[in-house]
Amino acid sequence: MPTVDEVYKQISETMKLGKVEKYGPEDLPAGPGLDEAKEIIVVEGRADIINLMRCGLTNTVALEGAKVPESIKTLTKQKEATALLDGDRGGDLILKELLQVTSIRYVGRAPRGKEIEECNCKEITEALDAKIAVADLFKPKREKPKIELPDAVAVVTKELQGTLEAVLLNEKFEQMERLPVSQLAEKLQQISGVDTIIFDGIITQRIVDVASEKNIKRIVASRVSEAVKPALNVDLVTFQDAVQG
Repeated sequence: MPTVDEVYKQISETMKLGKVEKYGPEDLPAGPGLDEAKEIIVVEGRADIINLMRCGLTNTVALEGAKVPESIKTLTKQKEATALLDGDRGGDLILKELLQVTSIRYVGRAPRGKEIEECNCKEITEALDAKIAVADLFKPKREKPKIELPDAVAVVTKELQGTLEAVLLNEKFEQMERLPVSQLAEKLQQISGVDTIIFDGIITQRIVDVASEKNIKRIVASRVSEAVKPALNVDLVTFQDAVQG
């Protein structure tokens, strides 16, 4: 626990930077530099605003809830907006909502398992430096050379073509389960420790969402549904990519 002196010091430093202001009809927490800034940072809550102000970032506004306020929708159309979100499941869900209803340009995340309000200034700077353009999130993930796909994955991929079956591999690429594709989504909800999913079928949003929640690193399938919005923490690969590797 911080001492009384440390608490007073933190309060004093925050006061010097200015106070948290209110923005829009929803009275959203915002930094004092929001109105003048051409580039803004959208965060999850008031505590995030205060922490960013300690780091000298005042061009901020907070969502204050899972539902995206109309003021945020308007702001992201008028200014170049970066969403800076917690590195947890809550951050994943808010990101999906932001991608659907706002015009954010970039996405930055706290280290996995941490919240923006508890990050130090170095971690916040690193998160902003590593931000990803939203446009890049929807490009096919083919930056890595195909030959980098593990041999064990390529072997199983070739075996599964035309079978309508799925195989689940652990981090050592050892087979955990082999089952019909029709049972895959239900099985993923029940099992843990899966590293890679390979199946003779179409990658759907439901499969991607479950894989993201379960921290599954890779999905290999015959193709990806056009409606799928890729998750930041899951690689999506088609059979064609894997076979060519």
